[in-house]
Amino acid sequence: MSKNKEYYKALFEKANFIPCESPEGFPPGGDCYTFTPGLGEGYYWYYEKPGQYNIKIHDFSFYEDQILNFEFPECLSVTWYESISGEELSPYRSLNCNVIKSFLGGFEPYRALIHRNIPIRSIGIEYRPDFFNQILKDNFGDIYDDPKSVFKSIDETSDFPEMKKLLWDIWKYDGAKSSAQLYYDGKVREALALVFERHRKLKEKTKASLSSKDEDLLKSLGLYINDHYADRVSIESLAKIACMGTTKLKSTFKDYYGMTIADYIQKVRIDHAEHLLAFTDLPVSEVAKAVGYISPGHFAELFSSSKGLLPLTYRKAFRKK
Repeated sequence: MSKNKEYYKALFEKANFIPCESPEGFPPGGDCYTFTPGLGEGYYWYYEKPGQYNIKIHDFSFYEDQILNFEFPECLSVTWYESISGEELSPYRSLNCNVIKSFLGGFEPYRALIHRNIPIRSIGIEYRPDFFNQILKDNFGDIYDDPKSVFKSIDETSDFPEMKKLLWDIWKYDGAKSSAQLYYDGKVREALALVFERHRKLKEKTKASLSSKDEDLLKSLGLYINDHYADRVSIESLAKIACMGTTKLKSTFKDYYGMTIADYIQKVRIDHAEHLLAFTDLPVSEVAKAVGYISPGHFAELFSSSKGLLPLTYRKAFRKK
């Protein structure tokens, strides 16, 4: 058994997972785990090609809030999150669903708070250094960019439909177990190519890097929005605060934050709404107003798109014992 596989076996045991048969709806060829009674429900499916890559599917929830604290071996990963609720703790930020997220393991411990009873549904590919370095060397020689920088450029994005489709195809693969390795090998290599091709296009699109002055102005603007997220702030007033024209603000804001101003405001609003739903008894209509939405229906639609659950469903799940 490889060192990495030993690591994950110990990780499963520490997290109170036990081996089980893969239920219907999971692809063939992997190992499957479930909870010891009383801690949670659902499954963790895992396929590894030792020393090269692994594919992980999460489809479970905890009965109580859980703080995760792991030191992963060196790896680069890309994951699609269909449902999740919680916060990363170092550095602090909300966990979001309906996004493709990258992760660089082996450098800093990973710490996160996962909210109780909210399903974690995700599928990801984790690459080992020897594998991706050899693949890139074989295909690109010495002209490829640093893999860590390439994966880091993904960070967290809702604008990577090719990767979402590829990962979803792996989850729904129902071919024979005997041919699963060939299928997974092809998809894993294809995903790596998609990551680097996306990075190449992003570099071409970015004509010039932001100046340190622009970065400071945009950082301050983000803090302003965090304090005034419920207000109806015009792009013109934000441009004045940032000391930029509206055209420059729109382009530089997206370069710096990886999303439009409207998407950033929506993200901040939904994150605050999540807290109000979990820890107050305000009606959904009042939560909607508190974070800046006039229409409860529109708010519910946006919340569901971001968090994977309707507001009332989220509240009931979070408070369920």
